[in-house]
Amino acid sequence: MVIKKDPYSILEQVGALMRGHFVFTSDRHAPEYVNKDALYLHTRETSRLCKNMAMSVGTATQVVAAPAIGGVILSQWVAYHLCALMRTDVLAVYAEPGPNDTLIFKRGYDGLIPGKRVLVVEDVLTTGGSAKKVVDAVRALRGDVVGVCVLSNRGGVTTEQLGNVPWLSSLTTIPMDSWGAEECPLCRDGVPVNIQVGKGAEFLAQQARQDIGQ
Repeated sequence: MVIKKDPYSILEQVGALMRGHFVFTSDRHAPEYVNKDALYLHTRETSRLCKNMAMSVGTATQVVAAPAIGGVILSQWVAYHLCALMRTDVLAVYAEPGPNDTLIFKRGYDGLIPGKRVLVVEDVLTTGGSAKKVVDAVRALRGDVVGVCVLSNRGGVTTEQLGNVPWLSSLTTIPMDSWGAEECPLCRDGVPVNIQVGKGAEFLAQQARQDIGQ
């Protein structure tokens, strides 16, 4: 297989760009989906993209932090390439679900954050909710968020939406239409919901419970 170099082509080549009817973590519906799991199967391509992410970081970084589960692989690879670029040790950590719909650092990672310069990484930004929770978790431990770097900013998320972080870098910007379930034209037209990725299965299960309750 010929390895393409630009981020969009890599995502397309490994089948990470999907079309159909999808439900995001944010509960919004869309006709396109960036399936990072299809990317993570291919270590060379994942490494190549994460090297590009690392090269976009203009600030010295001591820790790379991501939300579990999707961002864990990114945090490892970005930290790996930052180690080589900066010629120093860069740690990789991830935040997990905590109380009241927050993300928190466990496993001793909370002791590695205070006073450190932390880069937050994420795969795809739709509303920016997960990345913002990682930013909040870092700041709650008195870590210094130096910026946010993502594979794709599909929701037009801004630095302000992420908690006024210093900068936001995205390898690709793939604008995609999305709607709430009530206004979704795909639902209206009866386009089947994809249950293999995203929250499609949960959405259909919720719809079935509502139908039973009527």
